[in-house]
Amino acid sequence: MTQQTSEKVDQFIQEQPEHPRQLMNRLRKILLESSETITEEIKWNMPCYLENGNVCYLQPAKAHVNLGFYHGASLQDPDSLLQGTGKTMRHIRIKNPKDIQPEKFTALIQEAIRLNQ
Repeated sequence: MTQQTSEKVDQFIQEQPEHPRQLMNRLRKILLESSETITEEIKWNMPCYLENGNVCYLQPAKAHVNLGFYHGASLQDPDSLLQGTGKTMRHIRIKNPKDIQPEKFTALIQEAIRLNQ
């Protein structure tokens, strides 16, 4: 990974059980490759990704990981990947590696970054 990584995020992910840890590592790679200037830090006790403001987060659970978008309700979602009914936030629930769709996730991440500009 690039210099955009955070040791605190490294530690957080390594402390997770194996299943969510594997999912988080794959999602983290997609997030960091989606933009040369995205950064990561621990906020609200989870890895958060920022570029001109909050973009998205990784929220681990026992059997899945949520890839959440702070302004997900404003994103184009032609494949209906986003879940949630909140006023602004949406997430994608990833239960296993085959749920990870790098091209579609990258498009959503990049759109979320554009919304912050």
